[in-house]
Amino acid sequence: MTTDLVIDVRSVTKRFGGLLAVNNCSLSVKRGSITGLIGPNGAGKSTLFNMVAGNIVPDSGQVIFDGADVTGMKPYQLFRIGMLRTFQIAHEFSQMTALENLMMVPGDQPGEHLVSTWFRPGLVKSRETEVRKKALDVIDFLKLGHVRNELAGNLSGGQKKLLELGRTMMVDAKVVLLDEVAAGVNKSLLNDLAGNIERMNRELGYTFFVIEHDMDLIGRLCDPVIVMAQGEKIAEGPMAEIRANPQIVEAYFGTPVEVA
Repeated sequence: MTTDLVIDVRSVTKRFGGLLAVNNCSLSVKRGSITGLIGPNGAGKSTLFNMVAGNIVPDSGQVIFDGADVTGMKPYQLFRIGMLRTFQIAHEFSQMTALENLMMVPGDQPGEHLVSTWFRPGLVKSRETEVRKKALDVIDFLKLGHVRNELAGNLSGGQKKLLELGRTMMVDAKVVLLDEVAAGVNKSLLNDLAGNIERMNRELGYTFFVIEHDMDLIGRLCDPVIVMAQGEKIAEGPMAEIRANPQIVEAYFGTPVEVA
């Protein structure tokens, strides 16, 4: 059953020993949106993000993905049903080219099975050609053609982030979780990265859930923006409203400040 909510987090709680990291928190991500998640250090946003991504199992509550309860599912299981994640530090195959990195993404390719390589070489070749064409289309979309044959380990931090974004385009993603996408990226490439996220959302219908410390990037990309503090959701709305709310600013920065 298709719903308007791709992600629906329901009253999740997580403790680490005596530390209550997330406290009965609920939030949602609408299909077709770029939803941001912000908060001060220790707010619980990374823990919540990891519970959605399947890296941490909540002590209580539910994570609903595309109408189904996926609480406790592993990241590889979520990948198979359309939830993909990028990381603050890009996870590329450094000794493979940018193009080969993209071609590695689609799962269950015939060439992965020894029997198919022996007895169904035509099928293996056909699928490889199909995946290569898709990878080349992604590289063109992201304007990475000049580094397609470069070893991924030699790419800049920003190019690696673009490559990781491209990997999410190699499968049918229902939502992409972006973890600190601005980290380690220079301003020029960050502008390219943001532009590609906007294009993927606008032209291809991708839904994004973004955790990020760069408020300018959040302000550019995200609507709505969800604010967490002390393990709880305290606000949600457009970035202009978030910036203009003195209570939110105080919770975020620790002291009252003037907001332009």
